[in-house]
Amino acid sequence: MMTNKTRIEIELVLPNVPDTRDACIERLTERLATVEGIEVAHLTDRKPPDEEQICIHYDPNRVALGEVRKLAMRAGADLDQRYGHLMIPSKSMHARQALSSEERVKQIDGVLEAVMSPAGMLRIEFDRHVVDEDSLRTSLQKIGFGEPAEEKNRKFAPSAEVETKGAEKEDGHEHSGQFREKTELVFSLLCGGLLLIGWLLSISTEAVVWVPLAIYIGAYYFGGFFTLREAIQNIRAGRFEIDSLMLVAAIGAASLGEWAEGALLLFLFSLGHSLEHYAMGRAKKAIEALADIAPQTALVRREGGSKEVPVDQLQVGDVVIVKPNERIPADGFVIKGESSVNQAPITGESVPVDKQPVNEPEQAAQNPEQLDSSYRVYTGTINESGALEIQVTKLSSDSTLARVVKMVNEAETQKSPTQRFTDKFERYFVPAVLAFAVILLFAWVVIPEPFSASFYRAMAVLVAASPCALAISTPSAVLSGIARAARGGVLVKGGGPLEHLGTLGAIAFDKTGTLTEGKPRLTDAIGHEGVAEDELLRVAVAVEELSDHPLAAAVVRDGRERLGGESIPQAHDLQSITGRGVKARVDGQAVYIGKDDLFGEVEGTPLPESVREQVEALEADGRTTMIVRRGETYLGVLGLMDTPRETAKQTVARLHELGVRRMIMISGDNQQVAEAVAKEVGIDEAWGDLMPDDKVESIKRLRKQEDVAMVGDGVNDAPAMANATVGIAMGAAGSDVALETADVALMADDLNHLPFAVGLSRQTSRIIRQNLWVSLGMVLFLVPATVLGLQMGAAVLFHEGSTLLVVFNALRLLAYGQSNPG
Repeated sequence: MMTNKTRIEIELVLPNVPDTRDACIERLTERLATVEGIEVAHLTDRKPPDEEQICIHYDPNRVALGEVRKLAMRAGADLDQRYGHLMIPSKSMHARQALSSEERVKQIDGVLEAVMSPAGMLRIEFDRHVVDEDSLRTSLQKIGFGEPAEEKNRKFAPSAEVETKGAEKEDGHEHSGQFREKTELVFSLLCGGLLLIGWLLSISTEAVVWVPLAIYIGAYYFGGFFTLREAIQNIRAGRFEIDSLMLVAAIGAASLGEWAEGALLLFLFSLGHSLEHYAMGRAKKAIEALADIAPQTALVRREGGSKEVPVDQLQVGDVVIVKPNERIPADGFVIKGESSVNQAPITGESVPVDKQPVNEPEQAAQNPEQLDSSYRVYTGTINESGALEIQVTKLSSDSTLARVVKMVNEAETQKSPTQRFTDKFERYFVPAVLAFAVILLFAWVVIPEPFSASFYRAMAVLVAASPCALAISTPSAVLSGIARAARGGVLVKGGGPLEHLGTLGAIAFDKTGTLTEGKPRLTDAIGHEGVAEDELLRVAVAVEELSDHPLAAAVVRDGRERLGGESIPQAHDLQSITGRGVKARVDGQAVYIGKDDLFGEVEGTPLPESVREQVEALEADGRTTMIVRRGETYLGVLGLMDTPRETAKQTVARLHELGVRRMIMISGDNQQVAEAVAKEVGIDEAWGDLMPDDKVESIKRLRKQEDVAMVGDGVNDAPAMANATVGIAMGAAGSDVALETADVALMADDLNHLPFAVGLSRQTSRIIRQNLWVSLGMVLFLVPATVLGLQMGAAVLFHEGSTLLVVFNALRLLAYGQSNPG
């Protein structure tokens, strides 16, 4: 039986699914596999969890390719209609509280999955056949989650309603009144103060016995207030957490007459919690700071004058006026005025970029993504020297900044491989500790000691063995790393890509537009056997005007310049021959333009040896060549050169210093051209003559040897990037497609950001390893220590100290490369 395969972008089939580990992907593959003629459907084989293609194996004798694609799209539409997804902002919290929140949300009828980020972002998948969105939002409000923000607020600054209803009431933490978000810290300090007073009075011979006792009870109240609330919420969610253990231990200490020790437990635990909230809040604020850079109003030309309107009322085609030192309110292109724009908030570029007006606004508006960066501007960037008039090309909800903020928020909920491992480890570790504590409760049976001593030891072991530091060690580092990357102009889509960047052994670069400027110049036009250069150029320009390839644009631009005002014939019926060239008709004759390989595959006069020699001579000088044939006559050869980026050699050297062993350039150009460019920029290996499918196979071959990243533009290179361990797109600020397809998006068209991203990732991996050693090491020390008699108060001190240590260690990432973000 004959079997064919086809691949379809997940983005096309399920556009509203934020993560390919989402259950909808599995439902889609299962549904497709039941269709007659389709044998199996699966995600393409890729190690990272964020693969973006589904592969369908089908029998072409039973079902046509077009029908397969229609079935996939129809199945995706059905699933998309049935299963909904919500992203809801909340307050920052510690990892255990996030897990408890997940469990409570999962108990709502119709909720299929809930993932809560410690930085305060909740992702929900729900079944619309069981619960509609409005009912779900109502249920969420009942358990303390605020009304999800409107689209614009979710992508820009969170609304006050979300802050007050969601963030402050979540998990019973109603930070109302005078102290607001500092309430928990104030309560903890009151607990500590009362504990100190009670202890001083208890050692005083003049104090009445009930006075220190009353003060200890006050300390219990303030120290246990939030702990008790969390414990109740956890028990309702079916979870027995450290909060409950601490309360049991404190009550146990009081029952034994050790009021001071019980108060000390609650003081240290509540202080650790409040400081952990503060630390995670810093990571959250670093992410929210991205949204805050967008101006809320814009000065727009309307009805013959200008008026100030909210940015969400701007329409595509509006003209906004931006004065010096103001932030740009919308994505668009300049139609009047010249200035320098500080794009660091979006792209991370340290030097302002000069902007100038387009020559033909109407033509520019038809395809703004093709405009040069000197014309385009982005929301949130800062106009420096001169006034600008900008034509809006995107609504505020669709701007580059809005998309980045949305993707960073989604990335918060994507767990890294290490975090998934620690979650799995905890599922086995916690029951083992509970079983061990139960055994210790009966120590009095085998050794001569009272039950109270066995009970105290068992409680101390439970406190010592609680994996609080382990639970927060990875999320805190990942959140800080993602926030720092975003601030430096690098969008990392989750913990997976962030960790994988740190393990890369090889990086493959596309040549054109990545290692080179992507702005090729026509350097040679050599006619064949008496054909004039003008004739060669007229035919070539006529055909290439129909193409949108960068090389075609260079031929048209430079060819017209050489021809002066000469007339150009009309070409039509352009056909692209993938990886080889193009075919069109000019004056009734077929014209082929492409590589020398093309003319061995098409009908007609074979390639003359003299033309082949011209091609080889040009390629030896690093030129990219294009042969032109009209009818049966070879008109000649065009030679183009793309200048290597000035920063390419420095970037490659810095990547070597960071520990990346292999650098490979993959290109569709001739091997000689590829080797010439590779040698100039310091690349180890050059693989030329590669068709798009060959690039994919090359990446697959590299991945079998080691982790590899593919660096390209995110559009033409998307298939190769999808098969790499990490796909990295350059210049993503100017390309919606690149933003969507890449695992890591360098917002600026600047290679200097690549070493920053790799270095940050490696530092994140180092901090995660440090945190894991600290958290596990502390458990390994405290468990035997408490069994052998370490006091519970000391155990809590070490326990909370290690938790704070790993969190603040992770926060160091927010200052990574502060002096040179690029």
